[in-house]
This record gives sequence, structure tokens and C-alpha cells, in this order.
Amino acid sequence: MSKIRVLIIEDSLVVRELLKHIIGLDERFEVVAAVESAEEGLLRLDALAPDVISLDIRLPGMNGLDATLQIMQRRATPIVVVAANVDDDELNIAMNALRAGALSVVEKPVGVTNAAFESMARHLCTQLAIMSQVRVVRQGIDRGLRFGTTELPPPPPRGAGYSVLGLVASTGGPQALTQVLSGLDKDFPLPILLVQHITASFLEGFVSWLSGVTPFTVRIAQGGECPERGVIFVPPADRHLRLTGGTLALSDLPPVNSQRPSGSVLLSSLAEDCGRRGLGVILTGMGSDGAEGMAAMHKAGAYTIAQDEDSCVVYGMPAAAVKLKAVSEVLPLTRISERLRALAGGCGP
Repeated sequence: MSKIRVLIIEDSLVVRELLKHIIGLDERFEVVAAVESAEEGLLRLDALAPDVISLDIRLPGMNGLDATLQIMQRRATPIVVVAANVDDDELNIAMNALRAGALSVVEKPVGVTNAAFESMARHLCTQLAIMSQVRVVRQGIDRGLRFGTTELPPPPPRGAGYSVLGLVASTGGPQALTQVLSGLDKDFPLPILLVQHITASFLEGFVSWLSGVTPFTVRIAQGGECPERGVIFVPPADRHLRLTGGTLALSDLPPVNSQRPSGSVLLSSLAEDCGRRGLGVILTGMGSDGAEGMAAMHKAGAYTIAQDEDSCVVYGMPAAAVKLKAVSEVLPLTRISERLRALAGGCGP
């Protein structure tokens, strides 16, 4: 079995050697090169033909975002962003790199003597292995723009309005979320509850970034709040989020589908609390999280939407929901916000 070819782009010699050490110890990988600048990585990209790229964010010259854009245009390759959680500027670049087509963001490993080294190294290698299998396309930031040119049929008539929108996303999610949420103007009448699988240390940066690139205020739920229009609530790191009796609740119950927070936990609670007044959307992502929760919503009479295969970065979670017959409609990414506006039209705050 051939090894996974890894290109490391990292300007710090110390960190570059550390990454080579970590990745080189894993028998699944072959480090084909470790370079100090995006420019050098791009120059050697075709010759090296990596299966996956470990990409630093703060680089001399071209930064990680611009490098992501160039890689996705020249020779689309799975990218794992390796970033230090140091300041807002770096986090913002990392989130925009995800929007531009990078697949995952992980913490830059600390020195071998640090207590967290083993877990961080293991997580990095796991992400590199998983993401190396993802098929990405050129110009990832524009992915999906060519899909959905035909007119959508009208949604089925409903006797009751909707009260809440639940969204679930994983790999490729930041890119998909910005497209869906930007298509819902600031007057969208429903509160939004969101589970996006992301490394815990980048959660606050993700929330701040999402507030800046969408028309909504984005908050980390504290528990006890009432959902409100114009606000997206996301669960805190390593906590489940539920809607119970019209208020938000947090839970430390075990992971579901290996995830905490879990999209299935959120959507199942919407099925119980809102019934047919719930809207559920499951976007691109690896695995099956959210599918069982969407099935519960569908059974309760809610309207459920899955992103279609052609516009997904990874058609795992939506496919699992479709397999369970949990989906009212399968739509390309470019048409989801249009459908949500039509469904939510006339709903009260």
C-alpha cells in the first residue's frame, strides 16, 4: 500500500523539524518536502504531487490564505491548516483559508516535553490521513456556483409557521455556511442554532469570524437563553446543545457519533421541542453526525434539507441523512438559502 505523500509548508525551522519528526514517525506518511514559504511550495507543487499539505498560516511573503487560494487554483490538493492559537489576526486568516477551500484547522504542536504533545501530534496525523482522502476541486471558494441553475419548485404549503432553524456542518462547513447564511439577509425571521465540528481552541475565533462574514450576530450559548431572530447560537467546546421548553440547554452527556457537540443531539431536541415547526439543514461533512437527529425531525413533521453530493466537499453526513429517508429535499448549496427564505416567509419573530 502506497504511503500518503505530505508537503509541509512552515517558516519556522524548529516547528518545521518538529512536524517532520511527528509525521515521519507515522508509517502511513512520506514527507515529500518541508519548505519555508508558500512561494517555494507552489513552485514545487506539480513536481512533488502531494496527497495532502500541512500549511502554516503566518508565513513570510504570501500568507496561508493566499497560498490556499493559489493551491486550489493551480493543483487542488487537500490542505490542513496548522495554526497557533495566538491572536485574532491569525485566527481570521485560518478561518478564511477554510472558506477558500482548506479542509481542516488544527493546533500547531508544542514541544515534545509538553504534556499535550502526544495528543496534539496524534490529532494532526489523524487529520492529515483523513483529509488526504478527500477529493477537492479547483477554485474551492467558488465551489457550487455552477450548480442549481434551474428554478426550484415551490415548497409544499404549510398550515403553521416555522419557529427555529437548526444547521449542522463539518468538513467544508465554514465555506458552505458562509454561502447559506450570507443568502439569508439580516431580517431572516427565525433564530438559528448551529453545530459546526471544529477544533475546540479555534471555536471563539470561528464565532468572531462568522459574525464578520454573515449578517448575523454569533454567540456561544451559555444555557438558559431564549433563541432570538438575528442571532446564531453555537455550543461551547465539548458540550452538547439542546432546545428544551423553548430555552437553550447544555449537556455533558457522552459523545454521539464520536462528536460532542453533536448535530444529532441538537436536531433531535428540535424534533421534540418544535415538532413540525422546525427547519433542519445538514451540510457537507465526514461521518454521519446529524442524520439520526434529522430523521427525528422528519418523523415529527419538520422540513429537512440536505446539501447535494455535487456541491459537498464531503458527502458523508448528508448522504447518511438521505439513506435514512430523513430528508424532505436535497438541494445544491447555492439554492439552500433561497429555499429557507421561502419556507420562513411570513413567520413571526
